[in-house]
Amino acid sequence: MEMWTNPRRNQVLDTILLLGIVLVLIDTKGVESRKYSASLTDFGGVGDGVTSNTEAFQAAIFNLSQYASDGGSLLFVPPGKWLTASFNLTSHFTLYIHKDATLLASQDESEWAVIDPLPSYGRGRDADGGRYISLIFGTNLTDVVITGDNGTIDGQGVTWWDKFHKGELKYTRPYLIEIMYSDEVQISNLTLMNSPSWNVHPVYSSNVVVQGLTILAPVTSPNTDGINPDSCTKTRIEDCYIVSGDDCVAVKSGWDEYGIKFGMPTKQLVIRRLTCISPFSAVIALGSEMSGGIEDVRAEDITGINSESGVRIKTAVGRGNYVKDIYVRGMTMNTMKMVFWMAGNYGSHPDNDYDPNAFPVIQNINFRDIIAENVTMAARLEGIPGHPFSGICISNATIGLTQKPKKIQWNCTEIAGVSSNVTPQPCNLLTDQGPDNACNFPEDSFPNPKESK
Repeated sequence: MEMWTNPRRNQVLDTILLLGIVLVLIDTKGVESRKYSASLTDFGGVGDGVTSNTEAFQAAIFNLSQYASDGGSLLFVPPGKWLTASFNLTSHFTLYIHKDATLLASQDESEWAVIDPLPSYGRGRDADGGRYISLIFGTNLTDVVITGDNGTIDGQGVTWWDKFHKGELKYTRPYLIEIMYSDEVQISNLTLMNSPSWNVHPVYSSNVVVQGLTILAPVTSPNTDGINPDSCTKTRIEDCYIVSGDDCVAVKSGWDEYGIKFGMPTKQLVIRRLTCISPFSAVIALGSEMSGGIEDVRAEDITGINSESGVRIKTAVGRGNYVKDIYVRGMTMNTMKMVFWMAGNYGSHPDNDYDPNAFPVIQNINFRDIIAENVTMAARLEGIPGHPFSGICISNATIGLTQKPKKIQWNCTEIAGVSSNVTPQPCNLLTDQGPDNACNFPEDSFPNPKESK
């Protein structure tokens, strides 16, 4: 297959650029700097929504992978509906999805390979043993970009959700995008919808940028988390709109004894300008699988609408390790069941071999500049008996209540911390420091994740 170089390559890139890739949110380097380019149709792709394109994707990426060390490559998905099962990405590579292109995930379970469980989890989330490979998958990659001018990836998850509810799954459902053991990852300017389970799952990776995504799922769909950074370092999540049946962003790092043994925390995470709708889950969750540790998380300019809770920490005896140095400022919420929720009794273990003496440490948790309206309950803050959550700080928070609020607005046990300028009045375990004592939010910035070349 002759690659599109020089004039032919320029034709493809000119088409992509004319389609609007030079928007503010897009890093064009992942497109313009690729030396080789091709279209899925060059490898037999048919965008009729019926013909399988699994072999076309696999052949295209296999062919383009030869250029990883020679300027990199780009695969262009043109307008159409492209039915496919899973395919693996390669390094120094861009997958570019046209705004009128939709990837349709195959609903034929036999097309989905079964891979090993994550070592930090020990088993699948839905069932013992392995898990179905994700629709777009990559491992041990460097410099990979999945982008478009708001092209669509549709997981067609209804059949998977039905099997989950009926207990008919042999293995854990596939995710839409999973990138493992990789560096310099960008996922941007796409619409993801109807994932069988989690949507975006970077795991054991570093220098990750997730930007400009619209993620949509029915609010009753099971475990359709939006973005789940998992045992990752230097991750940036920005400018995303998520409607989900589970947590919009769930920060993770492994499950009980498997996560403790693997020992890879999530750290140096920035979340900015996130809008979330999730009536039965959190806008941002930390855990519950946090056994490798979670630290140095900064979230700001967050909007929650019709969601169960704003920021939720989920953990349990057996998780071990820590959630610490968490900083949140500038949250605006409307129609919430709760604003703050911390739970030390989440439960849910991979097996019975977890360590009953592995107590998680929850400390230095900071919230400031919070405005919420139409809220049923301000907070549930419930630590672990004998192992309280400490260093909690809430300042400049105004919580307006619904017409039928809970009688007890602050349910606090086994916690310690301070508050300043908070209404309604917090519980006594959050000692009032008087006005004008703002919680900390570091003004220094993390080094930016390396931009894809």
